[in-house]
Amino acid sequence: MAEGDLLTTVVGSYPQPDWLIDREALMSARVPRVRYQGLWRIPERFLAEAQDDATILAIRDMERAGVDIISDGEIRRESYSNRFATALEGIDIERPGEIAGSGGQTTLVPRVVGPIRRLRPVQVGDVEFLRKNTACRIKVTVPGPFTMAQQAQNDYYPDRESLAMDYAACVNQEVKELFQAGADVVQLDEPWLRNNPTGAREYAVRAIDKALEGVDGVTALHLCFGYAAVVSDKPSAYDFLTELANSSVRQISIESAQPKLDLSVLQKFTDQTIILGVLDLGDPGVETPETVAGIIREALRYVPPERLQVAPDCGMKYLPRETAFRKLRAMILGAGMVRDSLGLNRSVRPA
Repeated sequence: MAEGDLLTTVVGSYPQPDWLIDREALMSARVPRVRYQGLWRIPERFLAEAQDDATILAIRDMERAGVDIISDGEIRRESYSNRFATALEGIDIERPGEIAGSGGQTTLVPRVVGPIRRLRPVQVGDVEFLRKNTACRIKVTVPGPFTMAQQAQNDYYPDRESLAMDYAACVNQEVKELFQAGADVVQLDEPWLRNNPTGAREYAVRAIDKALEGVDGVTALHLCFGYAAVVSDKPSAYDFLTELANSSVRQISIESAQPKLDLSVLQKFTDQTIILGVLDLGDPGVETPETVAGIIREALRYVPPERLQVAPDCGMKYLPRETAFRKLRAMILGAGMVRDSLGLNRSVRPA
């Protein structure tokens, strides 16, 4: 893949139109771990076509904003993880399991009743559609093996590590086919690395490396403190982050704007590209380009521009669409201000 200095990208999601999704239900529900068809406003027989149309709207918004590396907005998904996690063999779709949340509430999750296997491509068609509808470089996201193992009721495997390793094998098959379908970047979403740092230290890097074994392409990994729409009080440091410096992932995607992350931690990464969240999605206001530029300049104290990309914090799907677009424009303009002031090159060059 070709790269430049201070490229802009997205984490993955973008707001779904109000005519497609019940936004009130989306905001009131916990992040779905199993399928939640009740979110969609469109009858089943028209839903796929409607999702295609809404995906094109998201693509055009990102192109119009000037984003360098775009996604499909995850428009076809009810959440970042449930579409892939519920498409695998070994899951009892009819009788989901439950796990307890940090606040004591229970959440419906996939219930593992047999060996986890990938029977067919899950998101390859999404990448083919995205590739067909844009000339931009494209990114696709897949839930990571550690997170899926944490978000399941395990009624089959002797332990979660064994479960995570079989999830990793499924992710590995999917990632390879996503690159074959035209993806420029494939990102694993692993927010539960922070939720369970003790377990993560035991086996997460091994599971992630297994998921990427033999993969030829630019890979990224995203971790965060939770969606701004759900979590407002975020710590200023990750409990699990620098351990990823020893993983095979080429890019590390983190949120920093809302939690006001201490960016000195970035100096621990000497080889990987950092995708830095510079838009606070907990703030309904739109950042000025100068605010964005200030965060980027602080990050450049620790990471050279050729290894720094800028993105929103995660959870853009929960914003009003107009707000999301204006925030993206501020991000593009802020990155451009820094790039111009330093005489940096946005144009592509061989990786």
